[in-house]
Parts: sequence; C-alpha cells; structure tokens
Amino acid sequence: MENMFSLKGKVIVVTGATGVLGHAFIKALAGAGAIVGVLGRNETKANERVNEITGAGGEAIALIADVQNEQQLVECRNKVVDKYGKIDGLVNGAGGNVPEGILQPGDDIFSMSVEGMKKAMDVNLWGTIMPTLVFGKAIAESGGGSIVNISSVSVSRALTKVMGYSMGKAAVEMFNKWFSAELANRHGDKIRMNAIVPGFFLTEQNRLLLTDGKGSLTERGNLIIAHTPFKKFGEPKDLGGALVYLMSDAASFVNGITLTVDGGFSAFSGI
Repeated sequence: MENMFSLKGKVIVVTGATGVLGHAFIKALAGAGAIVGVLGRNETKANERVNEITGAGGEAIALIADVQNEQQLVECRNKVVDKYGKIDGLVNGAGGNVPEGILQPGDDIFSMSVEGMKKAMDVNLWGTIMPTLVFGKAIAESGGGSIVNISSVSVSRALTKVMGYSMGKAAVEMFNKWFSAELANRHGDKIRMNAIVPGFFLTEQNRLLLTDGKGSLTERGNLIIAHTPFKKFGEPKDLGGALVYLMSDAASFVNGITLTVDGGFSAFSGI
C-alpha cells in the first residue's frame, strides 16, 4: 500500500527553522522524505542543521532571512525555485515572545508598553503572513501544496504576562481560517492551510519563565504542569507527527483547522 504520509520529493520551506521547535519540524519533514528549506536569521545554525540533515541522507538548503523582510524572503524563494524548480509546502514556524510584549503582575496595566505589544503581535502575525504571501505564490505556481501555521494555547485561554504574544497568535488563527477559505475559493483543493496549536514546550524563549535554570520549575512552570493532564512539558519531537500529517496527502481534505498538541491542557478545567 502506498504510504499516504510520505513527503518524498516534496520541497518544504520552514521558517524559524533555527529555533528549538523549528529543529524538530525540519527533522520530522526530512525523516518523511521532504527536501527542506531551513530558513532563519542565524546563518551558522542554519548551515549546521542543513549538514545534520544531509549527513543523515536527506536533502536541505539553508535560507537566511528575517520573516518580516519581504526582499529577503523573495531572494530565498527564488533560490529554492532555481535549485528545485518548485515549492510544495511552507511551515510558518517563526514567532514567539519579545520582552517588550510581556506585562508583569506588578506592572501598571494602564501603562503597558503599546509599542512592545505591537512588536510582539508583528513578529507572530506579519511574520506568518509575509512568508505565506511570498512562498505561497510559488506553491500556487508549482501546482499546489500545504501551508501550516503555528498557533498557541494562549488563544483560547488567557495566560498572564504574555498579552502581546497571545493577541498575535489569536490573529494568526483568524488568518488561518480566512486565508484557507480564500485559497480554496480561488484555487480549489490545490492549496491547503491549517495550523498546529502546541501546548507548553521548553524553548530558549520561555525557559527562564518556566524553570530556574537549575533544574527546578518556577511557580509558573508548576502551575502549567498542574493544569496539564500528562503532567509534563511536551518534547519538540511530539509535534512531528501532526506536522507530517498536515503536510501529507493523508490530509488532502483537511483545510482551515487547528490541530492541538498539548497533553490535554486545553481540555482540562484544573479540577
């Protein structure tokens, strides 16, 4: 029987590929047979990850760009198309929080940094939309494919401190619904768009929020574990199956959804 989850020969670009979750994304895609575009701002790390994939028998290309810089993204798109002749998929993995977008419990809520909140929203929202416009055009010209966005559990449940990030991800979910429908209206079933909603995973951005750096959890970390039925943080590799599924032909009639991978956090009332 043909493996409907195979990504063999598909060319898939992953933004944020030099981050912790991005690393898991590119490994999962390469493991399923995809040719991976490793896109990030850190050239050294991007090349390291390309070498890791090629060393394991896969194929990858380093793409250096800021996801909010259209010209850099266009150059990366052209680089991929020039080499492989097509682009079949995009994972909008870039995003995350910024210090200016955090509101601490002791801060005056009426004096929050509006610019900081805007910055956090821009990174997550426009850092998703801009690559979609640039690489999505190539996907359409290549005959179609799949786009996967990354949302957050903070969209459906208010989390303290991370207002700017949460608003950005909420906007990403609306974009995911709107754009998936409009893609279908214009391109039929040729281009699909869906989103993954990760639960809590330790990354470089949240590690000091959730741990004390010495192996113990902070109060916030303990609260998250207490409200996660699996009683643990996710491991980046836990997202691989969901991503490969949404990128593959197995999800050929799946469009505009959010697929949650959070150990039960969203389902649990805490009681």
